[in-house]
Amino acid sequence: MITGEVSADNEAVIPIKAYDADGHIVELKATIDTGFAGYLTLPATTIALLRLQHDRTETYTLGDNRDVEFDVYRATLSWDGQNRRVLVLSTESDPLIGMKILRGYVLSIDIIDGGTVHITART
Repeated sequence: MITGEVSADNEAVIPIKAYDADGHIVELKATIDTGFAGYLTLPATTIALLRLQHDRTETYTLGDNRDVEFDVYRATLSWDGQNRRVLVLSTESDPLIGMKILRGYVLSIDIIDGGTVHITART
């Protein structure tokens, strides 16, 4: 199970653990974005810190129907006790967790200041 909390800004925030190029774990916080269909976004500074491997550049359609090109990287996370390979979009925003990484899990959010966020594997 992954546990986080609701911020004062009404964002569901969870801790994530990403491996850098040397295999060391770097702990980050990411906001759950149910409108994002991918795995994970990270700012370019974090991608550089982790020294992630560039995979490709890809065009995505944003919520306002604009097409934007993003650099896509490969990363390994420690997710729910297991290593998981994911694709990461380089963005200018804070880290976001998308729906693809949540597939096969149940998301529960107690939407109050400091409320609990639970992500549990489907049984």
